[in-house]
Amino acid sequence: MIKKTSPKLGEKPSKRRWFILFLVCSITFINYLDRANLAVAAPFLSKEFLLNPVQMGLIFSALSWSYTLMQIPSGWFLDRIGSKIVYGIALCGWSVFTMIMGITYNLTSTIFCRLGLGVFESPAFPANTRIVTTWFPSKERGLAIGAYTGSEYIGLALCTPILTWLLVTFGWRSIFIATGLLGITFSVIWFFCYNDPSKSKGVNKAEIDFIKEGGGLSDTIVEKKKVTWKEIKKLVFNRQLGGMYITAFANAAILFFFMTWFPSYLVNEKHMGILKVGIYGSLPYFAAIAGVIVAGKWSDWMISKGYGLGVSRKLPVILGLILSSVMIGSNYTNNVNIIITFMCIAFFGQGMASAISWALLSEIAPKELLGLSCGTYNFIANLGGALSPTIVGYLIARTGSYASALVFVSSMGIIGALSYIFIIGKPTRIIISD
Repeated sequence: MIKKTSPKLGEKPSKRRWFILFLVCSITFINYLDRANLAVAAPFLSKEFLLNPVQMGLIFSALSWSYTLMQIPSGWFLDRIGSKIVYGIALCGWSVFTMIMGITYNLTSTIFCRLGLGVFESPAFPANTRIVTTWFPSKERGLAIGAYTGSEYIGLALCTPILTWLLVTFGWRSIFIATGLLGITFSVIWFFCYNDPSKSKGVNKAEIDFIKEGGGLSDTIVEKKKVTWKEIKKLVFNRQLGGMYITAFANAAILFFFMTWFPSYLVNEKHMGILKVGIYGSLPYFAAIAGVIVAGKWSDWMISKGYGLGVSRKLPVILGLILSSVMIGSNYTNNVNIIITFMCIAFFGQGMASAISWALLSEIAPKELLGLSCGTYNFIANLGGALSPTIVGYLIARTGSYASALVFVSSMGIIGALSYIFIIGKPTRIIISD
């Protein structure tokens, strides 16, 4: 460990944490590019492989099943090994599976690749939260978490028109090869550039003190912590976390509808051409970016004004989830512009909820089990992501339309909001002690 020298009189904190945030945002952008590329390719992949809606639902959800099952193990690895090694290996691994998607030839091989993608992507968001909580004081954390959460929507927003162009120009397989190569390249950059604060170049003692005094964990995270079943039980059955688990499940169900079925909804239900989908389909993602930014700044502003965690972190989530249920209005119109407006409002709200949910988790999770806490939270959340595409596919196959699917997705927003209102209570840091 590199020992930082005492700060000089009047020395200003360095800005290394903002470069670290840039790295995290870039990887999150790639992460969601590699998740959502299938949604763009789906109409053509399903036609080539002769797949029905139920089979496509299985493909869409395959990533989420392996991703979900690996959440708790990945959180354990993060606490024991550390963010640099785990995140770097994960990025390289999921990028390789993304490239292999470009040479799949049937239902089985496609599901295999999506399962592998889910395994290696599983440490991503627990690592993001762990890194931001390590590097940022509380008053900057909402903005930092909002930044990397916004990056996932930037990936989705840019993914639709750019990947649509690749599809039309070079075929659907080129989408996976291009995005996989991008991730492999960035994994090299990560290994060269990232370290925790106490080991990082370019950070001075004044910045480390600034992080610690503001409630950041800096170098206080123990990376070789033994975890007991009693501690795991406390994480699973804690009331605050229980309320967050329900809301995370609901919010992920909404997100994964947009990440999987949304382009197909525009093509098959609203009969849009694929190039038009590339333009219209990206608009809700830009709305989600705005939601992330608004929620992050609003929440941090309330913290700075002394409103407390309960109001500052919970109110944007509740409002966002209520807004997400507005998509149900799409069932009552065939006007494309009105439909996209409903979807933009819904995804704006989903972006608000996603950004601040992670911020609240960073405030209440036990310091010594941060990686495991995030992994457990993400495990429950992604059950929603795993089930949502399958349920939507079943509803489409059963009814022949997307109307009942939109009812299901909209109801998730209401359930999530009610959980934040009635279950979580007053947020406080959870203490794990025997």
